[in-house]
Amino acid sequence: MANKRPEFQVYNSMTKQKEIFKPIVEGKVRMYVCGVTSYDLSHIGHARAYVAFDVLYRYLKYVGYEVVYVRNFTDVDDKIIRRANEVGEDPKALSGRFCQEFLNDMADLQCLLPTHQPRVTDHMEQIKDMIAQIISNGCAYAVDGDVYFSVDNFPKYGLLSGRKLEDNRAGERVAVDDRKRNPADFALWKAAKPGEPLWDSPWGPGRPGWHIECSAMSAHYLTHAFDIHGGGMDLIFPHHENEIAQSCAACSESKVTKLYHALALRHFLLGTHYRSPVNYSISQIEISSEAVFYIYQTLQDCEDAVSALKEESAANAKVRVSPAAQECISKLHNEFESKLADDLHTPTILNAALQEALRFINSSVNTLKKKQQKQQLLSTVKSLVDLEKQVREVLDVLGLLPSLSYVEILQQLKDKALKRAGLTEAEILHAIEERMQARKNKEFSRSDQIRSDLAAKGIALMDVGKETVWRPCVPVQQEQPSTLAQPEKPAVPGEQQNPPRPAENPQSVIPADKQQ
Repeated sequence: MANKRPEFQVYNSMTKQKEIFKPIVEGKVRMYVCGVTSYDLSHIGHARAYVAFDVLYRYLKYVGYEVVYVRNFTDVDDKIIRRANEVGEDPKALSGRFCQEFLNDMADLQCLLPTHQPRVTDHMEQIKDMIAQIISNGCAYAVDGDVYFSVDNFPKYGLLSGRKLEDNRAGERVAVDDRKRNPADFALWKAAKPGEPLWDSPWGPGRPGWHIECSAMSAHYLTHAFDIHGGGMDLIFPHHENEIAQSCAACSESKVTKLYHALALRHFLLGTHYRSPVNYSISQIEISSEAVFYIYQTLQDCEDAVSALKEESAANAKVRVSPAAQECISKLHNEFESKLADDLHTPTILNAALQEALRFINSSVNTLKKKQQKQQLLSTVKSLVDLEKQVREVLDVLGLLPSLSYVEILQQLKDKALKRAGLTEAEILHAIEERMQARKNKEFSRSDQIRSDLAAKGIALMDVGKETVWRPCVPVQQEQPSTLAQPEKPAVPGEQQNPPRPAENPQSVIPADKQQ
């Protein structure tokens, strides 16, 4: 990382445009992200939001900022109380259970832990103090144990969302209540109801409203003025709008990671810019799963190829990285930094610069297999080592580099593929033996069918020399038999055999060099 910090442009929801990021205190960033209301399992919408902020957190640290990252848990709320009553569970116990489920999901997605993870129930004093201050400043009023924020007394209300007070019709975003001075006024404190959790307050026993908690906790950990306030786009109104006033999605398939590696989900989410709509589908997750496998298979191949000469190459001062490799390294580094500095544009990194680097690695690994002079051989090894290091740096900042070895990650990806296919590895190995026997017997239609059946289940068979191996792939729909279809042919001595690969379908993101 260069000493000079790159100019970072990020979208400002208040001004509706990208702006150059300048922290309040040079070299330090204070960031608050609204967390989950813990009444149910996490869904794809949660994953998208928190992966995006995790990349932001990682990037800010990468460019040298000292970052304090706060992400809260809402552990008392109408939804929590309602769900607890439905299942007959204590609200605090239910909320605590789903808080832990959320943390498990974030760990699976490689999201770094924030600096602080405050819970509403642990910060009641700060919340009550802020409500009292708002009342003192003339922007809130108490009615029968409830406390409401007065939107009429805060002229800037609506600045973030662009909404006008007349747009907030009673009964849509806010509850109808004749005691309110304006139908858009919202609750800062709710009077206690029978059977609900409650805390004492100057206005009577009760609990906080939804919006006040984040204002109080962000002020407690970061002061009233901090650099970044984030959350899902669905929170701009009313949640973030109401927080500003106080202070001054998703998919139903919540357990996608049962069948797909969490790295595949993270890759899929990073493949769309965080401000663009996500076209979520299982087929897209399949493509990302295959892409992640390709990344780690390439890195594993690289590690294997250089292992014998890595130390010798590093110890020889005369060995230099090849000009082509240096150009590839520089291009990846420069594009990585420039695209992240441009409002965290992760899709371009994944689909362009990184893919080019991986293709270069595969080409260089193939070069090592050819006869060449020792100095050139060592140069290729050093080139691969340096390029792998740069690729790892990129993956690390994107949160796609877990602490596991390449072999362990690849095995996990294969285990998920087996689960999706409803097969065991023993069954696949048996199918490979069957196919080999069919080829020996010149039953090429039979060997074709075995391969096609597995491809339809997301299992690709790869003929590598005299050996057949398998790997996950995007499931290939079987076409109707054609009279023009040619069965697999026996290998001709001295001729390289390149049968069509399941991964070569139009949806595949795996470059051809890994399909040989």
